[in-house]
Amino acid sequence: MNILLLLIPISLVLLGIAIAAFVWAVKRGQFDDLDTPALDILEDDDRPAPPPAPAPREPRGS
Repeated sequence: MNILLLLIPISLVLLGIAIAAFVWAVKRGQFDDLDTPALDILEDDDRPAPPPAPAPREPRGS
């Protein structure tokens, strides 16, 4: 029964940390737009690869 005297304050501290982390995330805008990131993967905006760089030339006089 004495363990409750330790576990209850620890659980309240952890609850306070979780609430503080949630409030911090809300203020930072982590939950502002939940739909766009899920839809971004569906867009077909493939761009062609850039042409390869030309190979460097060796000097002719060697």
